[in-house]
Amino acid sequence: MSDRWSRLAPLTGVLFGVLVVAAVITNSSETPKVSASTAKVVSYYTEHRSEIETSSILFALAFLMLVLFAGALRSYLRRTAAADGLSALVLAGAVLMATGTLPGTGLEYGVAHNLHDLSPETVKTLSFIGQELFLPVLAGGFIFGVCSGLAILRGAALPKWLGWVAIVIGIAVLIPPASFPALLAFLIWSIIVSILMYLRSGGSVGAPAVQPA
Repeated sequence: MSDRWSRLAPLTGVLFGVLVVAAVITNSSETPKVSASTAKVVSYYTEHRSEIETSSILFALAFLMLVLFAGALRSYLRRTAAADGLSALVLAGAVLMATGTLPGTGLEYGVAHNLHDLSPETVKTLSFIGQELFLPVLAGGFIFGVCSGLAILRGAALPKWLGWVAIVIGIAVLIPPASFPALLAFLIWSIIVSILMYLRSGGSVGAPAVQPA
């Protein structure tokens, strides 16, 4: 079982991507801005209650998969001695992203599920808190992107261009106008790296890393 897990673990990055896409498709409606009126916020949760509940669960599962993917990525990166320390920070970045996402999705689910038991003012307050909890995701994305990028550039067995892309993503995440495109790029990057790790591991535990061409 452990050998099988070691072989399939990198594919948690693909599963992360699939779950995020499914969550977005499930509830594609735009969350009301913080400045929106209380009536508009309540109306949003009323009209999209089931979609919000399902999307919240999918987002929570997605970021749990991200932590597992980061664990697999850390194991892969640390095969290169120069990337060992950075690989630990990659995992820490993923944990920070999950720490920001899970409470936020929990609040979204809780508000939608218990909507009729909450006052309009409480609904708006919880919605505001849920949106602000997204900030740790950006901080975690910065750490994940920059550290994984540097690890790749230090010799980890992945194409160097993925390292440069990861660094750009990590920096762009902290720039408000570029945050959403950067997170989308991070999603694509994770899927690509996930597949490459799976293919280059050769299905063998402790197999020597294949150096990129």
